[in-house]
Amino acid sequence: MEYTQLGRSGLRVSRLCLGTMNFGVHTEEAEAHRILDAALDAGVNFVDTADLYGWPEHPGLTETVIGNWLARGGGRRERTVLATKVYSDMGDWPNEGGLSALHIRRAVEASLRRLRTDHIDVYQMHHVDRSTRWDEIWQAMDVLVTQGKIVYVGSSNFAGWHLAEAQETARARHLPGLVSEQSHYNLLERTVELEVIPAARRYGIGLLPWSPLHSGLLAGVLRDERRGVRRTVARAAAALATRRPQIQEYEDLAAELGQEPGHVALAWLLANPAVTAPVVGPRTLAQLHGALAALDVELEPKALARLDEIFPGHRPAPEAYAW
Repeated sequence: MEYTQLGRSGLRVSRLCLGTMNFGVHTEEAEAHRILDAALDAGVNFVDTADLYGWPEHPGLTETVIGNWLARGGGRRERTVLATKVYSDMGDWPNEGGLSALHIRRAVEASLRRLRTDHIDVYQMHHVDRSTRWDEIWQAMDVLVTQGKIVYVGSSNFAGWHLAEAQETARARHLPGLVSEQSHYNLLERTVELEVIPAARRYGIGLLPWSPLHSGLLAGVLRDERRGVRRTVARAAAALATRRPQIQEYEDLAAELGQEPGHVALAWLLANPAVTAPVVGPRTLAQLHGALAALDVELEPKALARLDEIFPGHRPAPEAYAW
């Protein structure tokens, strides 16, 4: 396993981050614990979750599954860089969502109970809260750091200017600011190349791409379709209907390279110097092993250029559209 620093922090994390959104919902707890153990044995020390996961019926369930795993001991907590998120509505009453100081305080305590730990290593804002001032947010986060309940602060689904606003407000308060941004980024979805990635690189924020296989569309969906295996979920089916020629060309390229399509998609992200670690979300142990295999794939410049031809990306703004 290779490790790298998370943004400009001194924290070292594995080049793959284990996403856990399926745990407790699509993956039973026993299987989730096997996946967590196998990931740790393979050197994956970075585990990502969120207080909302388990929704809509059981928000908080995934944190509970992970907490039960950590409680089994054996150095699991000590070897794990644990990340979770705050923002989502956890109930119907006022102040049960968002990034107010009150909700942040209550949410971190609830996450700590479910995760059965005394601190969270990377506490991420799941979305931007446009109704709460950054001074209030940073004051709340600073209190949690001082109390030892969180160590680092990250973000998710932020625009480039949100990253800049967050960092400049933190700078004015003499705080370290964000160490990571978790964004939707893959060969099919490259919008963050316009402004999020340039902002992240400018401010030393580590990029954690979520949905690196675009809900399975980059994992060999057409090949499996020919084999009689149906893999496309509802939201992916619409994208497949409009981008089938591109995906077919992509799968043909993977076959020429002698690689699994999913491995190529992950290797493409790992070749990007802005990317710290793609967030992979296996439902099964076999899917975890498949993701780990991508670490051994190194794409030549010719292959990277071909992927850019199949899935055109963006130059940074404003060059992308102004000249």
